[in-house]
Amino acid sequence: MADQKNMLGQIDISKRQAEIADLVQKAGFASVEELADRFEVTTQTIRRDVNGLCELGILRRTHGGVEPPAPASNIHYSTRQILNLPEKQLIAKLVAGHVGNNQSIAFSIGTTPEIVMQALVGHEKLAVFTNNLNVAFTASVNPSFQVTITGGRLRHGDRDVLGSAAQAFFSNYKVDIGIFGVAGVDEDGTLLDFHEDEVAARQSILANCRRSYLVLDHSKFGRNAHVRGGQLSDVDAIFTDCPVPDVFLASLEGTKTEVFVADDGDEA
Repeated sequence: MADQKNMLGQIDISKRQAEIADLVQKAGFASVEELADRFEVTTQTIRRDVNGLCELGILRRTHGGVEPPAPASNIHYSTRQILNLPEKQLIAKLVAGHVGNNQSIAFSIGTTPEIVMQALVGHEKLAVFTNNLNVAFTASVNPSFQVTITGGRLRHGDRDVLGSAAQAFFSNYKVDIGIFGVAGVDEDGTLLDFHEDEVAARQSILANCRRSYLVLDHSKFGRNAHVRGGQLSDVDAIFTDCPVPDVFLASLEGTKTEVFVADDGDEA
């Protein structure tokens, strides 16, 4: 469905479709009738919604309803853009309050850093360095921003650049703030991703920023991925949407890492 993507190729769906996708991802299955009752619309309306989501690869039809697509190495970027979107927007708003004007910021790949960038477009004179084209496009809306991107091979689905070029790119600068996400966090505090190049780029940002912000929603705690890439305690601040489970907090005991929780706008 070409009309469900905007000029930049980003997913353009209704609020109800985003809520349907989020609900099905969490529940594992939902029938058309259940969804119609929940959203107080007809089954025909729900079928149009889910058909669009299935054509985009965000969901797949099954007997009597819809379910998440078959597991892959990672959820497709288009799906991640809308999963837990309200929570990511809360996180982004909180992060924006910890960024001043006239600062330099390095952004990694991922949907949460992209949404943080959206929350920062009202700032003035930021210098943005990124291997994430979604971040770069968003930042370019503000004419007072200076946006610098890396060269290299583009990953089409995620619209990012990884590899040695990205690592060298971030090592060329010393920025005020590094903002990055992860695929998952193990119970011992190990940060996890799906590709070695993702870890290498993130580590290059971490090594070349004065202050590091890890941005992640609650679903990342305990989520499995197979490439190790540092510890929770390596970062200066963690921004999330719910209190960090105690088992993960144990890895931060005795460290200087701060935790900021965007639940109802409160900071912990």
